[in-house]
Amino acid sequence: MHILDSTLTAQALPYDKLVPAVARAARELAGGRIRAPERQVVTIDAASVLLCMPAIAEDIGVTKLITVHGDNAAHGLPAIQGEVVVFDTATGRRIALLDGPTVTARRTAAVTLLGIDALAPKSPQSALIIGTGTQAVAHAEALIAYLGISDFWFVARESARARAFGDALKRRYPHISFQAIAVASLASEVPETDLVLALTTSRIPVIPANLASHTLAIGVGAFKPDMAEFPPELLHSRQIVVDDLAGARHEAGDLLQAGIDWSAVKPLAAVLDGSCKGLDCVPVFKTVGQATWDLAAARVAAATLG
Repeated sequence: MHILDSTLTAQALPYDKLVPAVARAARELAGGRIRAPERQVVTIDAASVLLCMPAIAEDIGVTKLITVHGDNAAHGLPAIQGEVVVFDTATGRRIALLDGPTVTARRTAAVTLLGIDALAPKSPQSALIIGTGTQAVAHAEALIAYLGISDFWFVARESARARAFGDALKRRYPHISFQAIAVASLASEVPETDLVLALTTSRIPVIPANLASHTLAIGVGAFKPDMAEFPPELLHSRQIVVDDLAGARHEAGDLLQAGIDWSAVKPLAAVLDGSCKGLDCVPVFKTVGQATWDLAAARVAAATLG
């Protein structure tokens, strides 16, 4: 069995292979060829949980075990720790042990990239990213590596924090340009951009309601019923596409709080296979995550390892 740390896991998951792997897995999940029950959540203490996410396909299976300890900063440890076990479906032979947080970050960014490929009206040249955490880093890197985007706006509660985030990214990618914005300023003026990505755990909407008609908005961070990144006005004015319909019904706080019509919500797989045609305008895309995306990443890593 191959055991990969965070660096080796990232190297085994290039986005040019990960995005089509997610597309394949989405089609297989929709067709019943991947079995992935809802994730198990077990309380450890008031600030901590254990998450278990299994998925099985004909070729391989995975189980992701993640612990989230909200008070770990006091111990100098990351809040999220875990691993993805990859095994051969036919025999149970263990193939690899991957770094869980790295798999989560990269497969989540890959789902976003797939949504952009499927839903954006043109190849995006610019992006506004709300949030400065781990997922914001992964998404910025993915947009640079996969789409070649170099023009950014970074948004945080304070512009100084957004500027620090941009400066750190620019040290690694000197060719990019960015502007730092405080989230409150979006209420009065929204930059002209092709993409708006929200990667926060906010409980109040952070995505502006008055986006340009050609701007694709993607909500990634809100994954609990009491969280919300999309404003209800935007959700009620556009077609809604989600990465996983079953998961969204339980976890997409933005959609639940807005009281949207679930019969009109389209899963991404339906867009990919062409059964969802004639979207009236640029939709919004909401992701909540799915163990199937971890399985897609495991396939790429297994192929990379040989």
